[in-house]
Amino acid sequence: MLYKFKSRAAPDLIMLEPHGRQILQIIGKTPGTSGIITAAQIPGAMAALEAAVADDDALVADAQVPEDDDGAERPDTVRLRQRAAPFLELLRRSLAESHDVVWGA
Repeated sequence: MLYKFKSRAAPDLIMLEPHGRQILQIIGKTPGTSGIITAAQIPGAMAALEAAVADDDALVADAQVPEDDDGAERPDTVRLRQRAAPFLELLRRSLAESHDVVWGA
């Protein structure tokens, strides 16, 4: 399953189901086949997602990061910061133009 997030302020954003579900749970929305983040809810959603990214960054700094045989961080490790960046941009653009964000599966 895929999540497709839409706003009149930005191009569509498509996420795999586990990643879309995680983002929706972080911002306090019930993952499902469809839903809406109203323009009025966007600042709170952005704050919640930015806080979760900061928490994840702190965990990574404190924890053992997966490494390859040379001791370097594995390049295939994708953190919440990278997964959330396009969604945060969608929210920023939507907020600037006062548009809702909707999703469908």
